[in-house]
Amino acid sequence: MNIKKVPRGFRVLRGGVSTLLVLSVLTLAACSQGNESTSSSTPASTPASTPASSSSALESSHGPGSGGVEKSFGSMKATIPSDWLSQTPSSSMRQAQYALARADGDSEDGELAVFYFGPGQGGSVEANIDRWLGQISQPDGSSSRDKAKTSKKEVSGLAVTLVDVNGTYSAGMMSNAPPRASYRMLAAVVETNDGPWFFKLVGPEKTIAKWQESFNGFISSFKKG
Repeated sequence: MNIKKVPRGFRVLRGGVSTLLVLSVLTLAACSQGNESTSSSTPASTPASTPASSSSALESSHGPGSGGVEKSFGSMKATIPSDWLSQTPSSSMRQAQYALARADGDSEDGELAVFYFGPGQGGSVEANIDRWLGQISQPDGSSSRDKAKTSKKEVSGLAVTLVDVNGTYSAGMMSNAPPRASYRMLAAVVETNDGPWFFKLVGPEKTIAKWQESFNGFISSFKKG
């Protein structure tokens, strides 16, 4: 049997093509494997976590809000607005104390102090109003009583006397704080069968203006327990 020999050049050509094909396949496989390795080693991106929002009663940007918690004052109850910050009273004479966040531009918060001295104690309504007005002086030396607004109303059968006065505030002999100009006081005496309760809110004028409606709502929420 005759075997036809393939010319030497042709065999070399086939070998070269085969080699090139093998190298190409290996190169493609290596590239594909490299791509898979790179993609699997890269961690999936995770959404950035949003920091929890923080708030402070004293630095809150919220204005006076609605809602609140009912609290007893002797034989009465009233709703404390949710954005008033309850504090430990600064003296044993105070039954309760609240901070009301300062308005923009003011350097201090408003402070509401609550006083009660027992049945028949604490002095008359007029005596307390005179004492409060004595803590406010006028820059021109005029009488704070002449500048003050006083009014009376009834809330759920309780007699309430209100005082509103501006001026320079001096807390009195019990405090070492210096006189503070451009202050305002909103105060109320609520008369009960167990004796009067006294509520005095003081602070910079802008801050008290910010909380005036909230204070009035608090006083209007009183009811007999």
